[in-house]
Amino acid sequence: MSDALQQLKTRLDDIANINSAVGVLGWDQQVFMPEGGSETRAGQLSTLSRIAHEMFIDPEVGKLLATAATESNGADYDSNDASLIRVTRRDYDQSTRIPAALVAELNHHSTMAHPVWVKARADNNFKLFAPYLQKTVELSRRMAEHLGYTDRLYDALIDQFEPGMKTVEIEAMYDDLKQSTVPMIQKIKDRQDRANDDVLRRFYEEAKQSDFAVRVSRELGYDFNRGRQDRAVHPFCSGFSRDDVRITTRYDQHFLQAALFGTMHESGHAMYEQGVGADLPKRLATGTSLGVHESQSRLWENIVGRSRAFWTHYYPLIQQVFPDSLGDVDLDTFYRAINKSAPSFIRVEADEVTYNMHTLVRFELENEMLDGKLDVMDAPDAWNAKMQAYLGITPPTDTLGILQDVHWSGGLMGYFSTYTIGNILSAQLYAKAIADVPSIPADIGQGKFSSLLGWLNTNVHAHGRKYMPQELVKRATGEPLNSRAYVQYLNTKYGEIYGF
Repeated sequence: MSDALQQLKTRLDDIANINSAVGVLGWDQQVFMPEGGSETRAGQLSTLSRIAHEMFIDPEVGKLLATAATESNGADYDSNDASLIRVTRRDYDQSTRIPAALVAELNHHSTMAHPVWVKARADNNFKLFAPYLQKTVELSRRMAEHLGYTDRLYDALIDQFEPGMKTVEIEAMYDDLKQSTVPMIQKIKDRQDRANDDVLRRFYEEAKQSDFAVRVSRELGYDFNRGRQDRAVHPFCSGFSRDDVRITTRYDQHFLQAALFGTMHESGHAMYEQGVGADLPKRLATGTSLGVHESQSRLWENIVGRSRAFWTHYYPLIQQVFPDSLGDVDLDTFYRAINKSAPSFIRVEADEVTYNMHTLVRFELENEMLDGKLDVMDAPDAWNAKMQAYLGITPPTDTLGILQDVHWSGGLMGYFSTYTIGNILSAQLYAKAIADVPSIPADIGQGKFSSLLGWLNTNVHAHGRKYMPQELVKRATGEPLNSRAYVQYLNTKYGEIYGF
């Protein structure tokens, strides 16, 4: 290894350690920190994020990158060293465009905005949160201008979460999904009597929900020796290294799905982080994009967790945990209940068919606010109008509408379409996995998940950030990202449930 490359790795490891500390403080803010600590925590996060950014954009890092690239010329493209230089160069070129003061300001803003969002959501008071959303929009515009773009301002933002993706590609993706799923939504609407989820709204003791969800998560493959689960207002996964990956959930004693499937969802994220190659440099040892990350959570939550095979194994077990609520319910009724499709207000609880219309609402609103076509104070009405247009329902409160998601309080814009990318990719990866390992569906029916997790570890997780998202997809599946497998999956599954 060249001296320049070793010096570069040492610097990058120091930066990664600071960023991990930022992550731990952010996790604590949402899980354990007392409400009164917000201002102090904002200062801590602002300082640390500024220091990490300044360390990374130091011209010396650029010099080390250039020297290491020259000395490593001819190295195997797939090697860790070549990949580290390649990925770090892209990160460095982007980060040097962003002033450290803007990074600090964004972190300070998000820390102060989060508790305000929590209160606004609880009190159904959008006006309380509106100034903070306006600030998020303004900071996002400034970020995009510094990053630069050739076509749409949104391109610069989506690229932060899904490298290489363009706004026009996202719009084409949604147009394709509208053509395939909107007619499906209508067919299901005409057959609502074929699935009823009332059984999920009986009483389910919180402690027993937690124990069962943790058991399932552990058996899926989430390693609790390197992770933990806690409670938060909005479920999330935080990874500080492959050996410390934490998940959160929320509970509703009168709605079984929230914590159970939320835990499976976050476990999918966590297993990705725990599965990155142990030999990867710290800068590469995380997921390559949010879309690929979401493919893992949606695969385990939906394709596995809501499958008939999965519940053939687990349904007798959950009946034993909740005999009073499920003892009189047969497997078919339960299976249809957990897969009921109907327009709903809450994105994280939306079914597979309607889910992508939720992210479309947010994608369009972000573009309109960022482009100055929509005033922030008019955003709740615009939200409700889009929900009515795409799903045929209007949220009765802002808590059930525009205030439901945490992301804008965290300063994140350009993010929501990655959920739909993840949905599409989950089916594409699963189709390839069972083509390579035909025993996977039968294994799931026996409560065995190592064959699927092993395939994902080898073809997705182990590579970390070595490859760009589309490059990783092509390597794993043999073709670019496309919705064919996803649409087929939805048609087959919901066609059987709803008889079309």
